Amino acid sequence: MAGDEATVTAADIARMAGVGRAAVSNWRKRHEDFPEPVGGTATSPAFSLEAVEAWLLEQGKVAELPLRERVWQQIRAASDDLRLGESVAEATELLHRGGKPRTLPASVWKLVRGYAREEGEAQAVRFLLDRYADVHSRRLAETPAEVADLMARLAGPDVRSVLDPACGLGMLLAALSDVEHLYGQEQEDSLARLAQSRLALSAAGGTVRTGDSLREDAWPGLTVDAVVCHPPFNERNWGYDELTSDPRWEYGLPPKAESELAWVQHALAHLEPGGIAVLLMPATAANRRSGRRIRSNLLRSGTLQAVIGLPPKVASGTGLPVHVWVLRKPSGDHRTPSRVLMAEADPGDVDAIVERWHEFRADPERDLDRPGESRTVPIIDLVDEDVDVTPARHLGVRDEVPADTYVLLRERLIGQFGRLSTLVPEAVPGAGRELPTVGLAELERVGALAVQQAGRFEIDGVGDPVLTDRQVFDGEPAETRTRPEGRITAEPGDVVVAARGNTLATLVVETPGLLLGPRLTLLRPDPARLDPFFLAGFIRGLSSAATVGTQSGATRFDPRRAQVPRLSPREQKRYGDVFRQAFAFEAALRELSASGHLTVNALTQGLTRGTLTPPESIS
Repeated sequence: MAGDEATVTAADIARMAGVGRAAVSNWRKRHEDFPEPVGGTATSPAFSLEAVEAWLLEQGKVAELPLRERVWQQIRAASDDLRLGESVAEATELLHRGGKPRTLPASVWKLVRGYAREEGEAQAVRFLLDRYADVHSRRLAETPAEVADLMARLAGPDVRSVLDPACGLGMLLAALSDVEHLYGQEQEDSLARLAQSRLALSAAGGTVRTGDSLREDAWPGLTVDAVVCHPPFNERNWGYDELTSDPRWEYGLPPKAESELAWVQHALAHLEPGGIAVLLMPATAANRRSGRRIRSNLLRSGTLQAVIGLPPKVASGTGLPVHVWVLRKPSGDHRTPSRVLMAEADPGDVDAIVERWHEFRADPERDLDRPGESRTVPIIDLVDEDVDVTPARHLGVRDEVPADTYVLLRERLIGQFGRLSTLVPEAVPGAGRELPTVGLAELERVGALAVQQAGRFEIDGVGDPVLTDRQVFDGEPAETRTRPEGRITAEPGDVVVAARGNTLATLVVETPGLLLGPRLTLLRPDPARLDPFFLAGFIRGLSSAATVGTQSGATRFDPRRAQVPRLSPREQKRYGDVFRQAFAFEAALRELSASGHLTVNALTQGLTRGTLTPPESIS
């Protein structure tokens, strides 16, 4: 392969053709003339862009390759992964400012200019920014648009200057584009340049500087009306040793394992008296024992004014539950509030939370209590031994279930019953023949499969989202937070196996970024040779012969003892499709069960509290 030949991954091909990634895997299996990989790895092959484009056109999968895809793939071909951000940054800067490219090849820049003439410069910049964020979604913890909008509304509306000291690609600052003065800082130079390009799309503009905000503040002496920030979570190397005596630590020296509390105090240091800071924080920051002293000082001074819980998995880049902290820098001209606003945001309606916050700002001493939604909690009740500011602990439960809530739950449940029948897989009686088998150890030896098992785990309440046997067996969310000694990250298409007693359960991974939990086995099939759903289905059906006991008395899957049928890719696909349907049906049953419990609970509460009555008898 020529060194400068543009290549694409399976995910890229899926975008080019407007299909899911599974369709690309099917094309590779079913079409012998599908282009062979020219690079990459067995589990993540790379293909020639030219060959793929010709095949898609010949097969009628696309009428023509979208110009935006050609632009993106040529930019990627001109850069390695480390320099991709620089290339995208230069392209967006040239679109705004003009000039000649310094590192971007002239042929690529010509293609970018052609796309900008066709779609408009602003649209071309947005596309490049969004595609870069998508490609690097595992590395970039970008703030989702709906969360950025909520944080902007909590910071405003009466602000003229805003700083984001960890601005990433500038999503939070862009949500405040009507503010007069926008300032940002980002440690990585290419990201800072991309954020600057995003701000250039708005009339307000703004300035983003490069550097490590905690160690090398690029805005010394700057004070603003508001600071908004989505800081990096669980950062161990944030500068604890160098910054021990830093004057920013007015509320206490941040513990080495709690970088978020350093960002909180950095934000406060940049506020005008009376200014507002809004930070996205991991939920664990609300109750970790190491941060009790700082939380207590923030509360006693009236600085921490609201903690808002957000729906699970709302923040990209992490599966952890998150909160929004709203802080106000003491000004001396207001009485220190005696209460804190606690709230839980509804996924479909954040307007109520914004309204509660503005009500609180207007009258911080008002006794507000809406069970299950929001409550003003006396500070004296929080500064105990734990200093736990987790909203859910202080909100109680809703006293009433509105009548229309039950009606909506009932309608949804009936709809789920109707859809369930369409999900039951079909299968026909077979001849009872015994299929030839092959051991997983042999598949691993020939490179069709990679096997990994996680090392020892320390459960300590901080870290990354981890797959456990509860998710594999019961479909529970991956919310356990651990610090593993040997990190193994699961990728979409991997098969995770868990054992309980003599029973095996399997999960085909669809969500990126999860770590492999204790006593789990990860199987990474080569999609060109092994269908993941075929693999997951047959392993689930194995007997206890494929399990082994551990020193703790638990059981674990032993891949050396496992055998699966030796079938052609086409036959695997036939079985895999049915297993896929079976797993989807199983997930729908779990969802139906959860909906049923909610519906019965709503009905029971409604009948007992008078918001619902039985229907009139019909004789």
